[in-house]
Amino acid sequence: MKVSEILQVKGSILYTINPDQQLSEAASIMAEKDIGSLVVMEFGDLAGMLTFREVLRALHDNGGTVGGGTVRKHMDDHPITVTPDTEVNEVRRIMLEKHARYLPVMNAKTILGVISFYDVARAVLEAQSFENRMLKAYIRDWPGETAEQAAE
Repeated sequence: MKVSEILQVKGSILYTINPDQQLSEAASIMAEKDIGSLVVMEFGDLAGMLTFREVLRALHDNGGTVGGGTVRKHMDDHPITVTPDTEVNEVRRIMLEKHARYLPVMNAKTILGVISFYDVARAVLEAQSFENRMLKAYIRDWPGETAEQAAE
């Protein structure tokens, strides 16, 4: 399975923010939309990622408030990216090794979407469930032994 298949199921909604917007504004958007990440875009290009991890770090650093900083100050300005052709097993490895919960999907310089750890887990579970159903159907339809074969 490839990343492109996950994006087809997930859809193409992409939540973005400008790096010069306030972190408090980003946190509000994330809470309102019930999302864990925002793609940071500048001049039409991917500038970084802001996830709930960076927001929590800012809360910790500022004694329980988000503070007055901008997204640029807190974002990951070199996020790990994948392509539509990246295999899901490779994505799982990357996410586990790099502790990345969200990966932008890029086709050259164009961002196609973001996949989350949840999206990958759901896709793998659905693929395994489908495979399991097919195997069970195949076993049920297994040709039975004829009387001659049983006697041999």
